[in-house]
Amino acid sequence: MAWSTRELAQLAGTTVRAVRHYHKVGLLEEPQRCTNGYKQYGVGHLERTLRIRRLSDLGLSLTEVADLGDDDQYPHDALRHLDMELAHHLQHLRRIRAELADVLAREAPMDLPAGLAAAIGAEDLSDTDRSLLVVMSRVLDGDLVMKFVGALGARPKDEAARELETLDAGADETTRQHVAERLMPLAARVPALLPDWLDALTGSSTAATARLTIDQAVDDLYNPAQVDVLRRVRRMRVAPPHRTSTPVTGASTSHSPARSRGPGVLISTGGEGRGPHRRSPAPVGASR
Repeated sequence: MAWSTRELAQLAGTTVRAVRHYHKVGLLEEPQRCTNGYKQYGVGHLERTLRIRRLSDLGLSLTEVADLGDDDQYPHDALRHLDMELAHHLQHLRRIRAELADVLAREAPMDLPAGLAAAIGAEDLSDTDRSLLVVMSRVLDGDLVMKFVGALGARPKDEAARELETLDAGADETTRQHVAERLMPLAARVPALLPDWLDALTGSSTAATARLTIDQAVDDLYNPAQVDVLRRVRRMRVAPPHRTSTPVTGASTSHSPARSRGPGVLISTGGEGRGPHRRSPAPVGASR
């Protein structure tokens, strides 16, 4: 006794549409037809349909099933390969679940890698510190950014950093120079806190891109007076000792000497103040 398309589909636990698709893509041979034109399926068609369904349910695509040819009775190599793919996928899912659990537990931000988000969450950082670290995480080695976060956490509470944090955009020349000089002891601790930091921002095209990106972020996050103070700190650090107390003329940020190399008090910037200063920020190195 032969089966119709509907009966074959029912026996195989699939649909008439699926059976017709198997015919269309060449996975299932067309059966003979009765004199009235109806298809007549036999046991061989049922076995073939069941194998197609089974392999498909295991994760093989119909194209991969077709590629097996006559080996679909027990496709050892294909199943081994599928098993390895599934093992990797399970590892990926476990990692995602662990990261998701951490996000839910810490209410971690979505714009930072998991490890960095956890480290930042443990520190008392301002919104500006955090925003700058987001940018840094995109252009610098992750381990170096983690060291930077650790250096922020290890920094002593510094009144000069708070002065920079609260510095008004319209601060005059005398105030800017005063804050810059007050920041020098904090800035001088950079080599001890991050001895490999400046190396990461010099010496290659990749480093130049990172430095430019960070400078642009600083321009966007800090107000013009803060950017000017940080630039002064940088100039005083590289100037000969007898020049460090010399007043810097030209308070306006439009008078910009050589650009310097990085963000915040720990590494002063050479930004030009181009960006829209969207808030009165607390620069890196400042504490709220």
